[in-house]
Amino acid sequence: MNFRKAYKDWREYRNTVNELSRMSERELNDLGISRGDIPFVARRPGQ
Repeated sequence: MNFRKAYKDWREYRNTVNELSRMSERELNDLGISRGDIPFVARRPGQ
């Protein structure tokens, strides 16, 4: 894996984590995600 791809993947992960972290508990529940699941959901490929 080259540096650019690794950096792009990391930025995408951080953006997803930040976006999900800003959601309310109700919004997360509507998506079927608990706050503790955010890092795992953000790491899923293709998200």
